[in-house]
Amino acid sequence: MCGIVGLFLKEPKLEPELGALLSEMLDIMCDRGPDSAGFAVYGAGTPGFVKLTLRGPAGTDFAALGGQIGHLVTPRDTHAVLSVPAAEEAAVRAALARIAPEVRVVGAGNRMELYKEVGLPADVAKRFKLETMSGTHAIGHTRMATESAVTTDGAHPFSTGPDQCLVHNGSLSNHAGVRRLLAREGLSVNTENDSEVAAAYLTYRMRGGDTLGEALEHSLDDLDGFYTFVVGTETGFGVLRDPIACKPAVMAETDSYVAFASEYRALAGLPGIETARVFEPEPAKVYFWDRAA
Repeated sequence: MCGIVGLFLKEPKLEPELGALLSEMLDIMCDRGPDSAGFAVYGAGTPGFVKLTLRGPAGTDFAALGGQIGHLVTPRDTHAVLSVPAAEEAAVRAALARIAPEVRVVGAGNRMELYKEVGLPADVAKRFKLETMSGTHAIGHTRMATESAVTTDGAHPFSTGPDQCLVHNGSLSNHAGVRRLLAREGLSVNTENDSEVAAAYLTYRMRGGDTLGEALEHSLDDLDGFYTFVVGTETGFGVLRDPIACKPAVMAETDSYVAFASEYRALAGLPGIETARVFEPEPAKVYFWDRAA
């Protein structure tokens, strides 16, 4: 049992409130997943630049690390954001691996920042000051570990492509076979978590030319098990439940936003919820909203 939340804003005036709204939703989902939590926020980006979200051991001196590689690093607890010219991304990653091999890149993209840690979801959100973040959309996850250990590496979201991430509630029965397929295609999966396999599968399909919506459609044929996916891209937000749809899910849509949660109580505090169209997403149906459309 895990908890998923997501919020996609249609109305720009709500963007400064994105983090505060998502933080409350995560807090309410604490009892669905008390061992770890994470979230991805799509905020402002700079054309031609890539944000690398870094994670290091407690006490990592990110400011000194930035000085060593010649770029400003903005710390947030055990994580930090490093913004670099896109043309220098490969060189910066190589420098990080050489200078600070204990520091991991957990997400990359023009707009996405990704944070996750072990602990109560409400505490994780406070550590990273989620309530202060702004943006157009965000997704989050509260985890109750079943298939792998309680570690930061096992926490969601998982990101395997630029500005792309996924949170998942459920279990995949054929993830080992999909993992082998992805390895043959040059996509490595670094944890035991089947959710990272799902994220990498979507990246694989999109590298082959699929849109996110098309990749989600293909997952209905290629991924077995029971699952609910909520995914983010640079400008979009998608939801998919498996054909059986045994995992709880509820959505709310107004002229100002689209919201997802594992339970309605996580939506109850959203502005205008009393007049929202509240519905359960249908099994095996791809839902997708895009700010670029």
